[in-house]
Amino acid sequence: MSELSLNAIVSQKIEVSPGLIILRVVPEGWALPDYKAGQFTVLGLPGTAPRHHFSDDEIPLKDKDKLIRRAYSVSSASVNKEYIEFYITMVRSGALTPRIFALETGDKIFLSQKFSGVFTLEMTEPESNIVMLGTGTGLAPYMSMLRENLPCNANRKYVIVHGAYHSWDLGYRSELNTIANVCSNFTYIPAITSPQREHITWGGETGYIQDLWKRKIIQTKSGLEPTPENTHIFLCGNPNMIDSMVELLEEEGYTEHSKKAPGQIHLERYW
Repeated sequence: MSELSLNAIVSQKIEVSPGLIILRVVPEGWALPDYKAGQFTVLGLPGTAPRHHFSDDEIPLKDKDKLIRRAYSVSSASVNKEYIEFYITMVRSGALTPRIFALETGDKIFLSQKFSGVFTLEMTEPESNIVMLGTGTGLAPYMSMLRENLPCNANRKYVIVHGAYHSWDLGYRSELNTIANVCSNFTYIPAITSPQREHITWGGETGYIQDLWKRKIIQTKSGLEPTPENTHIFLCGNPNMIDSMVELLEEEGYTEHSKKAPGQIHLERYW
């Protein structure tokens, strides 16, 4: 495979926790195209690229010179043309992420020049509230949306509920807490599912996102009473969470959005 296929460079790699990174990538010799907050693009590496030492052994590839490609949501704002940021978890048995985790600053990677997806705020009314529910790296598109679209103290309210196994897996936590402190119309609700494993007693929310919804944590923390008439719900991450939430929301009168039938539920399954 030609080195020309690797058209971008790793400018920064931030370890959030073991197996979880924020990766910033800079195009080499070309300009980033316009894209919308919430969209995704493709990263790639050849099969000859080394794997991270914490990854599992993989089934031998048929063609090691072939580029391994996967789609990842962008977490940086589209107005930022300096770099593209990604929030990535390592699938230890996977073909690509163990190779991405082996990269260091200055290493080359393939970055697609095409950005796709309709998981954006474009289909919401300007006055509607936005509730973003995500697990793990499903937080990525929400970071892009917030960084680009959040006008502090506007009439529209924003709420993010982010679920993870442990507190150290709550990426972007400091940034989200800062935004919440600055913007009165934004509420950040982190939650973990394994509080018994915490080194220091966890004082925040616990349980699965669908359980938090049933307990009306959003109403308690934000003061927002979400209804199909005043709120759009975004779901991203674990398909089990998404399926459970869609069922709960449909019971409350929400409908899934599509091109033919606009609705208030917008979803993106991460695996």
